[in-house]
Amino acid sequence: MQWKLRWCPAEVFFPPQTSAWDEKHWYRGFILLITFLIYTCYHMSRKPISVVKSRLHRNCSGMIRPINDTHSLNDTTWCNWAPFDQSNYKELLGAVDNAFLVAYAVGMFISGIFGERLPLRYYLTAGMLLSGLFTSLLGLGYFWNIHALWYFVLIQICNGLVQTTGWPSVVTCVGNWFGKGKRGLIMGIWNSHTSVGNILGSLIAGIWVDEQWGLSFVVPGVITAIMGLITFFFFIEYPEDVGCSPPQHHGGLEENVDDAEDPGSGPHSNRENGLESAVTSSKEPSAQPAAISFFGALWIPGVVEFSLCLLFAKLVSYTFLYWLPLYIFNVVHFSAKESGDLSTLFDVGGIVGGILAGLISDYTNGRATTCCVMLILAAPMMFLYNYVGQSGISISIVMLLICGALVNGPYALITTAVSADLGTHKSLKGNAKALSTVTAIIDGTGSIGAALGPLLAGLISPTGWNNVFYMLITADILACLLLCRLVYKEILAWKASLSRDRGSSVALTHAR
Repeated sequence: MQWKLRWCPAEVFFPPQTSAWDEKHWYRGFILLITFLIYTCYHMSRKPISVVKSRLHRNCSGMIRPINDTHSLNDTTWCNWAPFDQSNYKELLGAVDNAFLVAYAVGMFISGIFGERLPLRYYLTAGMLLSGLFTSLLGLGYFWNIHALWYFVLIQICNGLVQTTGWPSVVTCVGNWFGKGKRGLIMGIWNSHTSVGNILGSLIAGIWVDEQWGLSFVVPGVITAIMGLITFFFFIEYPEDVGCSPPQHHGGLEENVDDAEDPGSGPHSNRENGLESAVTSSKEPSAQPAAISFFGALWIPGVVEFSLCLLFAKLVSYTFLYWLPLYIFNVVHFSAKESGDLSTLFDVGGIVGGILAGLISDYTNGRATTCCVMLILAAPMMFLYNYVGQSGISISIVMLLICGALVNGPYALITTAVSADLGTHKSLKGNAKALSTVTAIIDGTGSIGAALGPLLAGLISPTGWNNVFYMLITADILACLLLCRLVYKEILAWKASLSRDRGSSVALTHAR
């Protein structure tokens, strides 16, 4: 293997193979695995709060008081954890959720800019170590007997900010290693780390939630910090760092469509001209391309539409993420552990949905159309789950799996394959420096919805869970409508492709 200017510790474990092809595929598999584990840990550390919620405020009337209890006999909230023992506990829990989500949304727009300018290995390592620390501090509030709301809010704000280091970094790394060919399927499978992390977070938190709920945070926090150390030693940012050739990022149905067939080709062309002026890269091979600006990234065609669509799609997904265990706890009257375990089925469906969305979008080359169809189907399924999903455990399981697939499928596709497609758009002239910023813009806009969803659920749920589901269905429809222009453009691309194929067949027939 040739000498590298940037040494990577992972090279020790991957000696040169008999061919460059074998070597590159070994490294690609390794990158998929380590980035999968990295973001699994990020999501695993976010999930415990949704499971522990039902433990912080319970119905104490049917519970046996411990011998050393110091509460008065008339105290009906003795088993709850102050300050969440009040009647407005849902609003307080919503404030704790939102502290994380608002900080995450704000930090995400900044994180991508840092991610383009700092070595991702150091950036991810610092983010994971700090994320593990702040997640553990939430649990230590139990052992330190802390009952101040400001403590939980402050820790969540800090955790939200440091967790923004994760997503732009891992998507950028995977985008650096994989071309556009099978990106939807590969990233659909890879993106299951989100659901796997949620499932692990729920199961780990469920072990201790009924006894020492502090460990529900401390254990995931320690695991995340350990993964941060592994990242420092084994993360590889670029194929060139280990002597591999970079992938091809362009080609596909949409990029071959004549601009004259697109009604928006005039403004579209202007946007690309504006983008080219915003991205300056030297023609010399040794020069590094300049990082793209925030507004330069917004000029990339499709970034604004997919960002706004993700805002509403993520609103729905994160409302389920943070409130589904409590919904099951209140409506079905399961225990805290049983509610957390049952809620993992939504994430299991999300794994299947993400893979299907990637596979279908690769086959049809229609990212927006795939998202739109799944969003259309999700609306009636959420309505049915609310009204008939709790009538039996079998129906509940099936409905949760289907809802998870339809809700998380578009969310997974936009945050992975779509972000990577746009971050390596042909108008960037091969400048991969935009990938982190584009990813941050799309996921940052989506994170605004992620913050709004749990907040609105906390405010609306006291009026009835039906109203929460009406809010989710409305957001789902809005997400679908925002993709209409892109869906129309993809339909034109399909028509143009069919016309070319038909013309080629006719020409071949005449030639014979």
